[in-house]
Amino acid sequence: MSGRPHEPSSAAPSDASLGELLGEVSRDLSSLVRQEVELAKAEVQQSAGRAGRGAGMFGGAGVAGWLALLFLSIALWWAIADATGHGWSAVIVAALWAIIAAVLAAMGRTELRRVRGVPRTAETVREIPDALKGQENQR
Repeated sequence: MSGRPHEPSSAAPSDASLGELLGEVSRDLSSLVRQEVELAKAEVQQSAGRAGRGAGMFGGAGVAGWLALLFLSIALWWAIADATGHGWSAVIVAALWAIIAAVLAAMGRTELRRVRGVPRTAETVREIPDALKGQENQR
């Protein structure tokens, strides 16, 4: 395959049979679909590379943020220790983090309950067979 789109036959349109015309349309459609798939693959590959680099940077930011949070927590522990002693200050800092974790977990659960999938995509996919038959719904 040369990678070029199918070139129309040299026969005049009136000389071509219905079968030949349908075959040509089928080949052209097949070629168009193949080209679109190749374009999509190239775009996805480029986007995936950028997404990978971005995810790596977010990972590094997460580690740095975690370390900053760890050292701030240790500093808080030591600051509270002057008033309460080391044991109680550690319990206080741990309790603060437990409360933050509980609030975040509750908020996350609420957000996950709101997820409804892809209802619009599912609706449009169900309309494809009718659209191919020429019976698409008018909105």
